[in-house]
Amino acid sequence: MRIAVAGGTGLVGRLVVDRARERGHDVVALARSEGVDLTTGAGLVDRLSGADVVIDTTNHASQKRSEAEAFFGGVTRWLLAAGSAAGVGHHVALSIVGVDDVDTGYYAGKRLQERILAEGGVPWSVLRATQFHEFAEQALGFVRLGPFSLVPRMLSQPVAAREVAEALVDLAGSGPAGRVPDLAGPAVLEMVDLARRVSRARGLGRRVVPVRLPGAAGRRCGPVRSPRRRTGRGARSPSTSG
Repeated sequence: MRIAVAGGTGLVGRLVVDRARERGHDVVALARSEGVDLTTGAGLVDRLSGADVVIDTTNHASQKRSEAEAFFGGVTRWLLAAGSAAGVGHHVALSIVGVDDVDTGYYAGKRLQERILAEGGVPWSVLRATQFHEFAEQALGFVRLGPFSLVPRMLSQPVAAREVAEALVDLAGSGPAGRVPDLAGPAVLEMVDLARRVSRARGLGRRVVPVRLPGAAGRRCGPVRSPRRRTGRGARSPSTSG
């Protein structure tokens, strides 16, 4: 099977490319480094030639609604148009658990992505996942004051990016399914604690200072709730956490 991975050079995209190739699939990455501009569609039709499935792992970390909607909406429309022209039979997209519950610009962009996909002409599947374990290390660099790292207080149900990648490749091989059960880690954890663990494990020497974010950003850092979820490795039964 020929799989085209949009955002194939990003955190999850690279893992999707690796997992798909390990399973014997013919894989092409859709990224600027490969001659494709997903925001304009340049090079996309040629790159999708012969593709059976598109897996979209693209990301644009903007909290401006106009920017997020322009990116996710535009990329999704280009992928669907080029995919339809190329005869792609299945479009798989990665989204976020709780995207319907929080009104931030970034989440608005992801909601638009899902809506365009559902209304498009290419059969589709959407996997919503919780935050990745890798986010804890990123959080250490958000706000740095000397040896101190300001880390937002938030509950997270982190899942390994590699598990998300494996689930996306599974979906690519199983046919269009619409929105599938959410993917979350086995435990609800405090991001501040995770950041401290990462700092110790990596020998980073960061002193973590918990902060509460105001407004919409703070509401986004509320408890994880995933009533449709399936758990990552190590978990035995699904539950609702909040």
